[in-house]
Amino acid sequence: MHSIETVQAIIKNELTVFEEKFKDAVKSRVSLLDRIMHYIIKRKGKQIRPMFVFLSARLFGSVNESSYRAAALVEVLHTATLVHDDVVDEAYERRNFFSINALWKNKVAVLVGDYLLSKGLLLSLRNHDFEVLELLSTAVEKMSEGELLQIEKSRSLNLSEEVYFEIIRNKTASLLASACSAGAWTTSRDKEITEKMRLFGEKAGLAFQIKDDLFDYGSDAIGKPTGNDIKEKKLTLPLIFTLNNTSAARKNEMIYIIKNKNKERKYVQQIIDEVVAAGGIDYATQKMLSLRNEALEILHEFPEGEVRNGLETLVRFTTDRKY
Repeated sequence: MHSIETVQAIIKNELTVFEEKFKDAVKSRVSLLDRIMHYIIKRKGKQIRPMFVFLSARLFGSVNESSYRAAALVEVLHTATLVHDDVVDEAYERRNFFSINALWKNKVAVLVGDYLLSKGLLLSLRNHDFEVLELLSTAVEKMSEGELLQIEKSRSLNLSEEVYFEIIRNKTASLLASACSAGAWTTSRDKEITEKMRLFGEKAGLAFQIKDDLFDYGSDAIGKPTGNDIKEKKLTLPLIFTLNNTSAARKNEMIYIIKNKNKERKYVQQIIDEVVAAGGIDYATQKMLSLRNEALEILHEFPEGEVRNGLETLVRFTTDRKY
């Protein structure tokens, strides 16, 4: 099993250049904004999405200016949606850092998200990257639709698996899908290849989300289950499977508990135990692995080499990660 560090090594130069280009892309003349941008840059995560952009680009040619802009756009849009999400979710922490809304209040956080969106759009427009802009604007449209569909559907807590997949395809997988397709487009300029890479990214993104669902039920590294999704009345795949494979009476009881007793540890544990006993964990794990394999099947249509192996490692990381 290769590590994420071995993947970073393949695109080390690209990532170094990208750091500077990203800082440049979000610079502002307003000192408050600049302070916030500096804070955002400082607490950036593993940069999985830009890595997908660069590797997808390298699969079909040498990384060019348009590839760097695509990676910056992906990261800018991703950051904008996170800043807005924290406001929507009233979250005051993200990855052990304070969120923007915790430090600067909601009004500023919403405006910062808007600023980032406009910076991203202008970056593409000013350089005539229309295809890349279309791929990524579509992702933002889908992300908003996915979030709203989830809000609408989670009121009744009665989700079919089909609707669940529609939500996560839009909400989570669309951004990774557009990172891969945008990267591929910048070097291949080939519509068919771009669509194949979009599908590759989508399947990897779906597997990534199911992995997140599974963390709620514990993992080797985390150990005891957190049950956070249940406490937040979020419907995840293991739970949907269980609800749809139990008696109508028990299903109603479980929904009642999730709606009304979701803050009581004893009841949350009861739901977790039931999901495990019903085979919900095994079912979701199988689904995740089969999506991962479908992604790798698409990837394996392209020539083998260091870059393709790097992408495979990234996909495997999303499903094997312990955190």
